[in-house]
Amino acid sequence: MEQAFAQNLMQAAQAVEQQVDDELNRLEKLTESDIEKMRNQRLETMKQEHKKRQEWLANGHGEYEDLPSEKELFDITKKSERIVCHFYRESTMRCKIVDKHLEALARKHIEAKFVKLSVDRAPFITERLNIKTLPTIALLIDNIVKDKIIGFTDLGNHDDFSTDVLEWRLGVGGVIDYKGDLNSPPDNNERKKKITVFGKKPKTIRNGMGGDDDDDDNDAED
Repeated sequence: MEQAFAQNLMQAAQAVEQQVDDELNRLEKLTESDIEKMRNQRLETMKQEHKKRQEWLANGHGEYEDLPSEKELFDITKKSERIVCHFYRESTMRCKIVDKHLEALARKHIEAKFVKLSVDRAPFITERLNIKTLPTIALLIDNIVKDKIIGFTDLGNHDDFSTDVLEWRLGVGGVIDYKGDLNSPPDNNERKKKITVFGKKPKTIRNGMGGDDDDDDNDAED
């Protein structure tokens, strides 16, 4: 068994070495014209990234905004491709925990628009998205609710989860550009807790924003 393992390890090393050799050979064959073309392509990519960043900042990305009504959320979906919306109630203490983490993540991930909306000021959306447990975080991509984080179940099921865990969960939902391992939450090994993420099938509601009506009938936490 040890001999088979050693053989597999050797084959893997040889495969990596071959890939490195192939890349070196490719680079050696590059002409000055090829290098200039690659340089221009990289510069163009950087220009596009800068332009996109400026558009995000102009649309209020980088801040965690409290929306005055549900109308503003519909307006935002016309400008921002990716939105993290925290549905909250002022009297719900766990919503304040979410606020702390989302404020930090809004500054870090300007590729998404981070907002919060009181369920008391959003009766139509609250009913359409079947929001019964607070806090609920809706993840919108291209005007469709692709995923929801309901309560703290997906975050370890305790109040002292880290900002990194929420960042990971948003990455799983595809609403931010997450750089880590999506298959495992960052502090999973420390807490030894299994976190299960349930997929949701998106639907569409009036004005184009989608939702999911299949959540458990949990009462909102007050």
